[in-house]
Amino acid sequence: MQYKLCDDTWDQAEIEAIHRVIESNRFSMGEEVRQYEEEFAKLFQVRYAVMVSSGSAANLLAIAALVYSGRIQKGEEVLVPAVSWSTTYFPLYQMGLKLRFLDINRETLNLDVQQIEAAITPYTRAIFAVNLLGNPNEFAKILEICKRRNLILIEDNCESLGGVYQGKKLGTFGLLGTYSTFYSHHLCTMEGGIVVTNEETLYHYMLSIRAHGWTRNLPKNSSIYQKNEMEFYESYHFIVPGFNLRPIEMEGAIGKEQLKKMETLIENRRKNAAYFQSCMARFSEIRLQKEIEQSSWFGFSIVLEGKYQGKRDFIVKRLEEKGVEVRPIVAGNFTRNPVIQYLEYSIYGKLEQADWIHENGFFVGNHSQEDRTGIDYFLDCFSTILGEVSRWN
Repeated sequence: MQYKLCDDTWDQAEIEAIHRVIESNRFSMGEEVRQYEEEFAKLFQVRYAVMVSSGSAANLLAIAALVYSGRIQKGEEVLVPAVSWSTTYFPLYQMGLKLRFLDINRETLNLDVQQIEAAITPYTRAIFAVNLLGNPNEFAKILEICKRRNLILIEDNCESLGGVYQGKKLGTFGLLGTYSTFYSHHLCTMEGGIVVTNEETLYHYMLSIRAHGWTRNLPKNSSIYQKNEMEFYESYHFIVPGFNLRPIEMEGAIGKEQLKKMETLIENRRKNAAYFQSCMARFSEIRLQKEIEQSSWFGFSIVLEGKYQGKRDFIVKRLEEKGVEVRPIVAGNFTRNPVIQYLEYSIYGKLEQADWIHENGFFVGNHSQEDRTGIDYFLDCFSTILGEVSRWN
């Protein structure tokens, strides 16, 4: 591919971290993971961080902790945007909750905050806000609604690590926030994810749920369980139906090195975005994502309008032929995926904007190194292809 979705953020530091773990002969979750969690929490200015095996696992752990702690009851309803990744939605269903889909904002591609108030029902207990492709939600309004209507805010920040809203890092606005460190994301630990919170009780539930639901990883003074003084009795003792969501030591060791680079990697993405936006301004009837505060620019979304409407398949095919890697805008309107038949859900209003990007949207990658050469290559290809489309009309 001439212009890929992502680039490699590793150098010798990550390789040495892997060798350090190999030489230690400790591969399952241990001290490296613990140190990474502490450093992550400090950097993001939260009390607790729990590393897991993926961003998807992070969402599952967060929702399970809310259910088992009694903060949300099974059968209650959670508001979600109609555009997101599958594992925003699946943990809600898997933990016995109902989804209520809302349309997205046409410009930001995030939850349409103007619809939230009217979408709330007597069964609504939480909002699961997704920061799409790096872009912050309008949290001032969302938090005001949550406070006034006594709703819990959960933040899916798996695509938006490093984004900032009103001086505060994304992922830290809700009761719980989740991140992904999969290969193509802002930080890369191979596979990996993390959940943050400032609430000790939820933290302790997550420590248990992450590892089978047992008590072994709980502190002695835990507020959710009184441990026996003899460790033998806590070796295989279970208090909640948990999972095995544990990361491995290599991922924790790599994460420590990645955190050192984070600010530089995010700044490079923002520089690329500024250049991309300025160059794309010459194309009419092409809509880009409107940035709210400081996006961390996971990728660059493109929505076709006017004479380009309905021409996406041709444009995508031609881009791929020219070596440009292309993806849908996440999963488009998720309710149009066949898996929806298995979920308990309702839809507020019409999902018109989600439908539009489902049929006319796609995104191309952004990189963690400054890459004007790659962007210029994409722009040349895109300009040529749009010219081909224009000649049809």
